[in-house]
Amino acid sequence: MNLKSVFHPSIYISLTMAILAFGLDRAHKAFAVSADCIAIGTANCVEVFTSYVPFAMTGWRGGEVVRVTDFFDYVLVWNTGISYGLFDSLPVWALGVVMLVAIVALSIWWARADSALVRLGLAFCIGGALSNAIDRLIYGAVADFFHLHWGDWSFYIFNIADVAITVGVILLIVDLLGLGKPQKPAN
Repeated sequence: MNLKSVFHPSIYISLTMAILAFGLDRAHKAFAVSADCIAIGTANCVEVFTSYVPFAMTGWRGGEVVRVTDFFDYVLVWNTGISYGLFDSLPVWALGVVMLVAIVALSIWWARADSALVRLGLAFCIGGALSNAIDRLIYGAVADFFHLHWGDWSFYIFNIADVAITVGVILLIVDLLGLGKPQKPAN
């Protein structure tokens, strides 16, 4: 990244989107998850697996289920793995190292990117990944809330950070496919 590119609008737009993704996810979790669950180095609430309808929408510890529609529930479950529960047998510190390496690699890619679309996609990924990494640090697992399902079929349970990461990956795929790039004239 050179001095001229530091003043490019895509830098500020992508930084704003990273902060927005991070901030929305952190605010949502601060609202919904009980302060009792915050315990660096321990996982006070992660082992709570009861399923019940809560009296309030705040102070959740895990296992709460609010049916919103026939295909959507608002819940609190703890993801001790990475995506889709992968690597849930690894210790929290090991998952933290994996996430830290990913965030650093994405940040280096972001700093070197020359495409506004790539920079924006990476910013969404970094903001979401950073928020999920903080979950691992303060809760011992990632808090997930949104459950889409239909009959016996269940889509994975996700949070706002996961949505940001997904949007970021979609933007990277769009760039990879060349959509939105100016067409070069045929010679």
